[in-house]
Formats: sequence, C-alpha cells, structure tokens
Amino acid sequence: MINPDQSRETEAIGFIHMKAETIRMIKENEQGLGEVPGLAQAAGIQAVHKASDLVPHIQKTADPEINLKTSMYPNGIEVKARLRSGTPASIESVALLAVATCLISLFELCRPVDASMVLSDIRLIRAAH
Repeated sequence: MINPDQSRETEAIGFIHMKAETIRMIKENEQGLGEVPGLAQAAGIQAVHKASDLVPHIQKTADPEINLKTSMYPNGIEVKARLRSGTPASIESVALLAVATCLISLFELCRPVDASMVLSDIRLIRAAH
C-alpha cells in the first residue's frame, strides 16, 4: 500500500501513427491476434515490473500503482501511463519505459498489416513531485 504522504506520481504519453485501415482492423479484430490494445497494455505493465532489469540505474519500485490507457484515433493510437509510487525510485523513467514498450508492442502486433507505422512524441507530461 502506498503512503499518501510519501507518494510520487508521474505521467508519460506517446503515439503510434498508423493507417486508418489498420485502426479499422484493430477495432474489428481482423488480424486474429485478439484484443491488440489489451495485449500491448499488458506488455507495458510487465515493463514496469522489469524496469530495474532493463535500464541501468533504475531502482526497483515496490508495487507502484499503474494506470496504462490506450486511445484510438483515426490516424493512430495514443498511449498514456500514470504511475504512483511510495519509493524514491525514478518513476519518470519507468513511465516512459511503459509507454515505449506498449507502443513497440502495438508496432510488432500490427507490423504484418502496416509496415509504415511511426512511433512519436514519447514524453513526460507530468514529472513526479
């Protein structure tokens, strides 16, 4: 459980541009891969738990609260991660890693039908305080 007096919260965001046809296929589950945004979100959450193994100098976070959301638009998918932790760990880097991993998973899942996708604008929108 996170102590509200010691909690730190941060948000990161990113976008993957893709063809409108690819968005339609995701909405209608035409790739046969299941629920694509949900699979990508699971990968992003897994990255949070493995962050200290993946990136040097990131401290292990003790069970941070994770909110990872995908929003579909006609030209792509936005990914937003909000992390809250009671430890002094670098949760900003962890939030960026969650967004990037989710975007890379979307890319990998959709690559067979759209090789023109572009990941962009991965950034913090609110730093921990």
